[in-house]
Amino acid sequence: MRIALIFKQIRKGDKFLSPFYLIVLAVWMLAACEGKQNKVGALYTGPLELVNDVEVKYSEQGKLKVVMKTPKRLAYQNEAQVFPDTININFYDTTGTIVTRLRSDSGHYDKAADVYIVKGNVRVVKSETEELLTTTELNWSPRTRKVFTDKPLSVINKRTSEVTNAIGMDAEQDFTRIKFRKATGIYKFSGAP
Repeated sequence: MRIALIFKQIRKGDKFLSPFYLIVLAVWMLAACEGKQNKVGALYTGPLELVNDVEVKYSEQGKLKVVMKTPKRLAYQNEAQVFPDTININFYDTTGTIVTRLRSDSGHYDKAADVYIVKGNVRVVKSETEELLTTTELNWSPRTRKVFTDKPLSVINKRTSEVTNAIGMDAEQDFTRIKFRKATGIYKFSGAP
Protein backbone atom coordinates (compact mmCIF):
# COMPACT_ATOMS: atom_id res chain seq x y z
CA MET A 1 0.00 0.00 0.00
CA ARG A 2 2.80 2.42 0.90
CA ILE A 3 4.67 1.59 -2.29
CA ALA A 4 1.61 2.49 -4.36
CA LEU A 5 1.39 5.85 -2.57
CA ILE A 6 5.06 6.51 -3.18
CA PHE A 7 4.76 5.78 -6.88
CA LYS A 8 1.57 7.88 -7.09
CA GLN A 9 3.37 10.85 -5.51
CA ILE A 10 6.32 10.44 -7.88
CA ARG A 11 3.99 10.37 -10.94
CA LYS A 12 2.35 13.62 -9.85
CA GLY A 13 5.70 15.27 -10.41
CA ASP A 14 6.45 16.51 -6.91
CA LYS A 15 9.98 17.73 -7.60
CA PHE A 16 10.89 18.14 -3.92
CA LEU A 17 9.60 14.82 -2.56
CA SER A 18 10.33 12.48 -5.45
CA PRO A 19 14.15 12.26 -4.86
CA PHE A 20 13.46 11.73 -1.17
CA TYR A 21 10.99 8.94 -1.94
CA LEU A 22 13.44 7.28 -4.31
CA ILE A 23 16.14 7.18 -1.62
CA VAL A 24 13.70 5.83 0.99
CA LEU A 25 12.50 3.20 -1.48
CA ALA A 26 16.08 2.12 -2.29
CA VAL A 27 17.02 1.82 1.39
CA TRP A 28 13.82 -0.08 2.17
CA MET A 29 14.47 -2.58 -0.67
CA LEU A 30 18.09 -3.12 0.43
CA ALA A 31 16.99 -3.75 4.00
CA ALA A 32 14.34 -6.23 2.84
CA CYS A 33 16.84 -8.13 0.68
CA GLU A 34 19.48 -8.30 3.40
CA GLY A 35 17.30 -10.44 5.65
CA LYS A 36 16.98 -13.13 2.96
CA GLN A 37 20.70 -13.64 2.31
CA ASN A 38 22.25 -16.93 3.36
CA LYS A 39 24.51 -16.38 6.32
CA VAL A 40 27.59 -18.58 6.58
CA GLY A 41 28.50 -19.63 10.11
CA ALA A 42 31.85 -20.67 11.52
CA LEU A 43 33.26 -24.03 10.48
CA TYR A 44 32.88 -26.84 13.02
CA THR A 45 36.23 -27.73 14.57
CA GLY A 46 35.03 -30.01 17.35
CA PRO A 47 35.43 -33.78 17.54
CA LEU A 48 33.99 -35.90 14.77
CA GLU A 49 33.92 -39.02 16.89
CA LEU A 50 33.58 -39.85 20.59
CA VAL A 51 34.43 -43.35 21.79
CA ASN A 52 33.97 -44.52 25.39
CA ASP A 53 35.89 -47.29 27.20
CA VAL A 54 38.80 -47.41 24.74
CA GLU A 55 41.31 -50.26 24.66
CA VAL A 56 44.10 -50.10 22.05
CA LYS A 57 46.50 -53.01 21.54
CA TYR A 58 49.85 -52.98 19.72
CA SER A 59 51.63 -56.15 18.74
CA GLU A 60 54.90 -56.98 17.02
CA GLN A 61 55.34 -60.21 15.09
CA GLY A 62 52.12 -61.54 16.59
CA LYS A 63 53.13 -60.85 20.20
CA LEU A 64 51.32 -58.34 22.38
CA LYS A 65 53.61 -55.43 23.30
CA VAL A 66 51.42 -52.53 24.50
CA VAL A 67 47.84 -52.17 25.77
CA MET A 68 46.38 -48.72 26.38
CA LYS A 69 43.09 -48.17 28.23
CA THR A 70 41.26 -44.88 28.70
CA PRO A 71 37.63 -43.92 29.42
CA LYS A 72 37.24 -41.61 26.42
CA ARG A 73 38.77 -40.83 23.00
CA LEU A 74 37.91 -37.86 20.78
CA ALA A 75 38.86 -38.01 17.08
CA TYR A 76 39.21 -34.86 14.96
CA GLN A 77 39.17 -34.11 11.24
CA ASN A 78 42.98 -33.74 11.06
CA GLU A 79 43.24 -37.33 12.41
CA ALA A 80 44.42 -36.12 15.80
CA GLN A 81 43.10 -38.04 18.79
CA VAL A 82 42.59 -36.63 22.28
CA PHE A 83 42.32 -38.71 25.44
CA PRO A 84 40.94 -36.21 28.00
CA ASP A 85 40.76 -38.64 30.92
CA THR A 86 43.15 -40.96 32.74
CA ILE A 87 45.32 -43.19 30.56
CA ASN A 88 46.72 -46.55 31.68
CA ILE A 89 49.31 -48.30 29.52
CA ASN A 90 50.86 -51.73 30.09
CA PHE A 91 54.08 -52.78 28.32
CA TYR A 92 54.68 -56.52 27.84
CA ASP A 93 57.83 -58.63 27.37
CA THR A 94 58.20 -61.48 24.87
CA THR A 95 56.52 -63.95 27.24
CA GLY A 96 53.40 -61.79 27.58
CA THR A 97 54.20 -60.61 31.11
CA ILE A 98 53.60 -56.99 32.08
CA VAL A 99 57.02 -55.43 32.71
CA THR A 100 56.07 -51.76 32.94
CA ARG A 101 52.92 -49.83 33.81
CA LEU A 102 52.26 -46.20 32.91
CA ARG A 103 49.55 -43.89 34.20
CA SER A 104 48.81 -40.26 33.25
CA ASP A 105 46.02 -37.71 33.60
CA SER A 106 45.44 -37.23 29.86
CA GLY A 107 47.04 -37.46 26.44
CA HIS A 108 46.74 -37.11 22.71
CA TYR A 109 47.98 -38.58 19.43
CA ASP A 110 49.74 -36.33 16.93
CA LYS A 111 49.17 -37.91 13.49
CA ALA A 112 51.70 -35.67 11.70
CA ALA A 113 54.54 -36.71 14.06
CA ASP A 114 53.13 -40.23 14.67
CA VAL A 115 53.63 -39.74 18.41
CA TYR A 116 51.44 -40.40 21.45
CA ILE A 117 51.90 -37.80 24.20
CA VAL A 118 50.75 -38.38 27.78
CA LYS A 119 50.59 -35.49 30.25
CA GLY A 120 49.93 -34.71 33.88
CA ASN A 121 51.18 -36.76 36.82
CA VAL A 122 52.87 -39.33 34.59
CA ARG A 123 53.96 -42.35 36.65
CA VAL A 124 55.88 -45.29 35.22
CA VAL A 125 56.44 -48.38 37.38
CA LYS A 126 58.97 -51.02 36.32
CA SER A 127 57.82 -54.25 37.97
CA GLU A 128 61.08 -56.21 37.90
CA THR A 129 63.41 -53.51 39.22
CA GLU A 130 60.83 -51.75 41.42
CA GLU A 131 61.66 -48.36 39.93
CA LEU A 132 59.23 -45.46 39.79
CA LEU A 133 59.62 -42.74 37.15
CA THR A 134 57.61 -39.53 37.55
CA THR A 135 57.37 -36.61 35.13
CA THR A 136 54.84 -34.20 33.63
CA GLU A 137 55.01 -35.45 30.03
CA LEU A 138 56.16 -38.49 28.04
CA ASN A 139 56.14 -39.19 24.30
CA TRP A 140 55.92 -42.61 22.63
CA SER A 141 56.65 -43.29 18.98
CA PRO A 142 55.11 -46.56 17.69
CA ARG A 143 57.31 -46.32 14.59
CA THR A 144 60.64 -46.20 16.48
CA ARG A 145 59.31 -48.02 19.58
CA LYS A 146 60.96 -45.36 21.76
CA VAL A 147 59.78 -43.31 24.75
CA PHE A 148 61.25 -39.86 25.28
CA THR A 149 60.80 -36.50 26.98
CA ASP A 150 62.48 -33.11 27.30
CA LYS A 151 60.81 -32.45 30.67
CA PRO A 152 62.28 -32.83 34.17
CA LEU A 153 61.86 -36.32 35.63
CA SER A 154 62.73 -38.36 38.69
CA VAL A 155 63.46 -42.08 39.05
CA ILE A 156 63.32 -43.70 42.48
CA ASN A 157 64.63 -47.23 42.95
CA LYS A 158 62.54 -48.62 45.82
CA ARG A 159 64.99 -51.47 46.50
CA THR A 160 68.12 -49.34 46.88
CA SER A 161 66.56 -45.91 47.64
CA GLU A 162 68.65 -44.43 44.84
CA VAL A 163 67.19 -41.31 43.23
CA THR A 164 68.00 -40.00 39.77
CA ASN A 165 66.80 -36.57 38.72
CA ALA A 166 67.16 -35.56 35.08
CA ILE A 167 65.98 -33.21 32.40
CA GLY A 168 65.10 -35.30 29.37
CA MET A 169 65.47 -38.99 28.61
CA ASP A 170 65.27 -41.60 25.88
CA ALA A 171 64.20 -45.19 26.51
CA GLU A 172 63.02 -48.38 24.89
CA GLN A 173 59.22 -48.62 24.85
CA ASP A 174 59.26 -51.15 27.70
CA PHE A 175 61.75 -48.97 29.67
CA THR A 176 64.37 -51.74 29.75
CA ARG A 177 67.10 -49.26 28.78
CA ILE A 178 66.94 -45.60 29.80
CA LYS A 179 69.39 -42.90 28.76
CA PHE A 180 69.17 -39.69 30.78
CA ARG A 181 70.14 -36.43 29.06
CA LYS A 182 71.07 -34.20 32.02
CA ALA A 183 71.11 -36.26 35.20
CA THR A 184 71.99 -35.83 38.86
CA GLY A 185 71.33 -38.28 41.64
CA ILE A 186 71.81 -39.74 45.08
CA TYR A 187 73.37 -43.20 45.04
CA LYS A 188 74.45 -45.67 47.71
CA PHE A 189 77.83 -47.29 47.32
CA SER A 190 78.96 -50.26 49.35
CA GLY A 191 82.55 -51.13 50.11
CA ALA A 192 85.49 -49.75 51.99
CA PRO A 193 86.38 -46.06 51.66
